Amino acid sequence: MTELDSGEQTAHETPSEAGRRAHASRRNFMRKVFFASGATAVATMGGAGTWAALADDATASADPSAVPSGAPSGGPGGGAGGPGNQSITEDFFGLTTDGKRVDDLFTIHSTGVKTAPVIAAANAFLAGLSDTQKTSTQFTVHSTEWRLWSNIDSYARQGVSLADLGDDQKALGTALLKSALSADGLETTEKIRRINQAAGEAIGNTASFNEDAYYWTVMGTPSATEPWGFQFDGHHLVVNYFVLGDQVVMSPCFWGSEPTSMEIDGETVTVCHEEVVAGLAFINSLSAAQQAVAVESSTKSNESMKAGAFSDNAVQAYTGIRGDALTAAQRTRLLGIVQAFTGRAKADVAKVTLAEVRKHLDDTYVTWAGGTGDDDAFYVRVHSPVIWIEVDCQAPGPLAGAYGATQGSGATQKHVHSVVRTPNGNDYGKELLRQHYLTSPHHR
Repeated sequence: MTELDSGEQTAHETPSEAGRRAHASRRNFMRKVFFASGATAVATMGGAGTWAALADDATASADPSAVPSGAPSGGPGGGAGGPGNQSITEDFFGLTTDGKRVDDLFTIHSTGVKTAPVIAAANAFLAGLSDTQKTSTQFTVHSTEWRLWSNIDSYARQGVSLADLGDDQKALGTALLKSALSADGLETTEKIRRINQAAGEAIGNTASFNEDAYYWTVMGTPSATEPWGFQFDGHHLVVNYFVLGDQVVMSPCFWGSEPTSMEIDGETVTVCHEEVVAGLAFINSLSAAQQAVAVESSTKSNESMKAGAFSDNAVQAYTGIRGDALTAAQRTRLLGIVQAFTGRAKADVAKVTLAEVRKHLDDTYVTWAGGTGDDDAFYVRVHSPVIWIEVDCQAPGPLAGAYGATQGSGATQKHVHSVVRTPNGNDYGKELLRQHYLTSPHHR
């Protein structure tokens, strides 16, 4: 496996490739600083030996006091993705309600999920890259590169972009997505990219907004027995996909669009609509008394997201209406919100995830802000021990001109951000990874 360790331009590199390698060198430095500050994580992750095994580079040359460490914090919601130069300043802990994880939620076990197709597709994708591209793309499975994603357009990403790939290489990337996602999930990624391109054309800025500014990174080596995964990262679209044997964790994932519907080449392309419809169907199934519990505000701010990019350790107490206060029909509506997102994974992965959510349905809370009419802007959060979903109707942003809106005006269904996470330490499959390193004989 190659490791990103140099910012120097090679004889055959273009200036843009050299720039990305220089950026990779800076990212490596940040990872070293990050891992030097892991005192709290040692206790959390099961001891110094385990943490050393998980560290991307445990030999740090930077002063560990330069970066705050460890303690989980709420931090900014990060719905807008944070500034373009944002990096990590704390050890991974995961989303919690009070800074303490719930134990024994996630275990290594057989799920029956067929991961051979995604392994084969990932190996084919890597084999199709040049040596330079592969060097820029492949990281160790425990790399902090997992956490360095953002949904904003201006973020300086790592990996290989679609713009850097030839047609055959792009097809191999599409095949990898197709092996991991359902038909709906693949279609959603394609529509988000198409709208990003068309909206960029509408405002005359395809340098920032286009269908090729999306980046691939692969963590680890695709394997039937060892942990690995991949990330697909760009404006309004982030997919993190972790694999260990026949277990899959597909989170965090970010799905969004501005606008959510647009005429492209004579066709109306609509995306991120299922989650809006599902959210409204749920809130309108509640009685007035139930809505009084679920709705925390009848108005919707321009941004409400709590756990977007760079908010891996957000602390958020349960609020809203609890699952055990719902009728059977209302619980079905609640699961409809969940299924709008789990359904973007392959059917067997979605089935496993939904079964986990069902186990904790009584302990699942739903919080709402905004209106409840068909066209009203709103925010909804579904929060349980094993899943976190936010759907956030945003104010018009940099692509407002593409649909006749004014940037910064009131929140609208025409600009939607959604994030899906796994609370209590299993985003990026990190809890499964921790258990793998603790229990596998060849890692002891």
